[in-house]
Amino acid sequence: MLMIQPDFDTLYQALLDRDGSYEGRYVVCVSSTGIFCRLTCSARKPKRENCSFNETVAQCIEAGFRPCKRCHPTMPEASADPVVKTLVEALEARPGFRWGEPDLVRMGLDPSTVRRIFKRQFGMTFLEMARQRRMQEGFSVLADGARVIDAQITAGFESPSAFRDAFARIVGAPPGSLSSKPLLVADWISSPLGPLIAIADKTQLHLLEFLDRKALPSEFRKLNGYAKGQIGFGRTEVTDQIQMEMDRFFSGENGVFETPLALHGSPFTRDVWRELLKIPAGETRSYSDLAKAIGKPEAVRAAARANGANQLAVIVPCHRILGADGSLTGYGGGLWRKQKLIEIERTYQTATDKT
Repeated sequence: MLMIQPDFDTLYQALLDRDGSYEGRYVVCVSSTGIFCRLTCSARKPKRENCSFNETVAQCIEAGFRPCKRCHPTMPEASADPVVKTLVEALEARPGFRWGEPDLVRMGLDPSTVRRIFKRQFGMTFLEMARQRRMQEGFSVLADGARVIDAQITAGFESPSAFRDAFARIVGAPPGSLSSKPLLVADWISSPLGPLIAIADKTQLHLLEFLDRKALPSEFRKLNGYAKGQIGFGRTEVTDQIQMEMDRFFSGENGVFETPLALHGSPFTRDVWRELLKIPAGETRSYSDLAKAIGKPEAVRAAARANGANQLAVIVPCHRILGADGSLTGYGGGLWRKQKLIEIERTYQTATDKT
């Protein structure tokens, strides 16, 4: 890794502050108790002389420490919370259901608590996640060639205008405006970190973005201009390939993507993206490292902007760029996703180190 590792004082202060920016990258081992914890653990904070910090759970276990039963450091943070687990399972069992706060109350849950937990874990509330899931169902119906009214009903919208408005907020255009004879086709890609929209032609993937990324509407409009207004619904073999590769990536089978990519941007921006593609899974770089790697060490801010303009999430790994001090920095898909992607990719690095 080329990142600068935070010093002990920085990590100990993060432990005291329950700072989530180091979540997934460092754990604390406490010699007085023999346990290891997340830095965000709610337990009483140990004395500094009893603390040591490791980058992986494996290092703690090898050193003889046991996982904390309060913060469950061996589990992904979200799945360690029974409220999250219950509701995510309920959502997947009824993806088209129109969830509301009374439904949470009937399940014996406090809506304000649910809202706070989901906001902390996912950067969105459960009801926002449920609306996304309904939109995913509607989008899939459109991609199969159904009418807009069928998609509206499947997505659980009573009003056609409400469905059109919700759809337009996501992709920047109402469903009826998309082409019936498209050059590029859009469909949904599922992932454990939330649904993504994939836009492809018969040979290349042009866009892959998380549904809730704020830049998605502007990216869609820009790509639609490139396609001369001929983006429509549907799938190609490219869409199927990236879905398969994403499934393998998140299941821990394979961290390599081979889907052909179309890189839309200036020559400088494309150089930055190509350099991102060279960073192995499980490794990270700083913005300064990125600028140096493309031969323009003075262009740190420009490299950061190009990194943020990436429109091929996960595949072009802009999430592998950290702050100069090793901290998580801005990520269009949300810092919680950046953290989890880094956690996932460290398992690939560990497997590579063992071979």
